[in-house]
Amino acid sequence: MPLVFFTSADVFMNSKPYVVNGAGLGLRRSFLSEVVETPPAVDFYEVAPENWITIGGKYGKQFRAMTERFDFVCHGLSLSLGSTDPLDEDFVLAVKQFMREHQIKFYSEHLSYCSKDGHLYDLMPIPFTAEAVTHVASRIKRVQDILEQRIAIENVSYYAAPGQEMAEADFFNAVVAEADCDVLLDLNNIYVNSINHGYDAEAFLRAIPASRISYAHIAGHYVEAEDFLVDTHGADIIDPVWKLLAKAYELYGVFPTLLERDFNIPAIAGLQQEVDTIKLIQAAWQQQHAQQSA
Repeated sequence: MPLVFFTSADVFMNSKPYVVNGAGLGLRRSFLSEVVETPPAVDFYEVAPENWITIGGKYGKQFRAMTERFDFVCHGLSLSLGSTDPLDEDFVLAVKQFMREHQIKFYSEHLSYCSKDGHLYDLMPIPFTAEAVTHVASRIKRVQDILEQRIAIENVSYYAAPGQEMAEADFFNAVVAEADCDVLLDLNNIYVNSINHGYDAEAFLRAIPASRISYAHIAGHYVEAEDFLVDTHGADIIDPVWKLLAKAYELYGVFPTLLERDFNIPAIAGLQQEVDTIKLIQAAWQQQHAQQSA
């Protein structure tokens, strides 16, 4: 368990109302039956709508049982916001219906693209250019118009930056401002990119528009080399990433935070341990904030 220290003398409490609260977990089919029977101590769940919209039979009934009992958010994988292909509005409408059917509270997507005359089955980096800002922001606006609600955009991991004209943080913030959307803050992606591209993770974190943070992701990664990390969501979270989460709370106050685990998924007890660590870091901030306010 990481050591957590909150040292800021001027802690900012983000007063923005969140659609979910606490510590969440990405729901996967591999452990759906188990959590239906014995729900872990999780405050909310996240699903990729692509993997659940058409689900039926036993899994469909189990999923309905979960959405009737717990708060859920959606995190899209295939909207391909940065693509030059036409926006898949039929898919957005299907997501809208899915969210209404299950009372799912919120939708987020990656600031990337995954299609070019067909799906590429990977999240590709959008060029950090002014032209791309305008293109992507207009597509986000259209999605928000169809869904009739704001969405959140995730800062993504990337391994090359073709055609780069501006820094990653400047590009991300420009898209968010022009689209007038929210932010899904991914702490592991910040850390991975900081190692792979040689920038200061805390400086990137400080550049994020705090008032737009809707919730956060935290996950593990694979160490290919000392200076090359791969965002896999397939390993335990390491101490520097936990500390980056604590720093985010120090800067902006506690916001909902979700554990992502997609590969090498441990037993529920192992997932619960990392969710509990999120809760401990949140509680540590709450306790220090209460002491400072006394």
